[in-house]
Amino acid sequence: MEDTFLFLTEMVGTIACAISGIRLAATKNFDWFGAYIVGLVTAIGGGTLRDLLLDIPVFWMQTWWYLAVTALSLATVIVFRNMLVSRERILFIFDSVGLAMFCVIGIQKTLAVGYPMWVATVMGVITGAFGGVLRDILINEEPLVFRKDIYATACFVGALVYWVINEFGGTPFAQQISCAITVILLRVLALRYSLSLPVLDILPRPGRGASNKK
Repeated sequence: MEDTFLFLTEMVGTIACAISGIRLAATKNFDWFGAYIVGLVTAIGGGTLRDLLLDIPVFWMQTWWYLAVTALSLATVIVFRNMLVSRERILFIFDSVGLAMFCVIGIQKTLAVGYPMWVATVMGVITGAFGGVLRDILINEEPLVFRKDIYATACFVGALVYWVINEFGGTPFAQQISCAITVILLRVLALRYSLSLPVLDILPRPGRGASNKK
């Protein structure tokens, strides 16, 4: 039952991330093949790095489902391109859902092979965020995770929530749902209230320094 739930979670995350990647590729006027590659890399990039670091079989090489689901995502964007490509909030929704689902999967798979929770936290962030890094590089954009948006930070906080519930004896389902909801909620609140991390700025702010010069 749990394996089925995790597989469905991974499929939902794959669809969400693939659509977010394909949608961005469409804004850059990529052809269908290029858009498919961007969507696929977005969907499997984080999980691939995770599995390589954990020294376990790379997940998408075990079944053709991930390639097929990405193709289905491409077809969805082609059919509903007027709705999916022109609206920024659509990208936000799919990106946030994919981020949450893959964060949960990263944590679960890491714990399943015997690593401690602090390693699972790192792997949750990598699984959720690294595909988006590759996506942004492919479409020649500054990676979202390196900007002040609440992105990888949301994964980290979600993983901490997972950790706390685990320490208090919560069920695996409660841990997974709480982690996913936390990630999505943080992303929504960040958008709603324009929340962001401080920027590492080495330049003097206007009005400082210059006014002291004579």
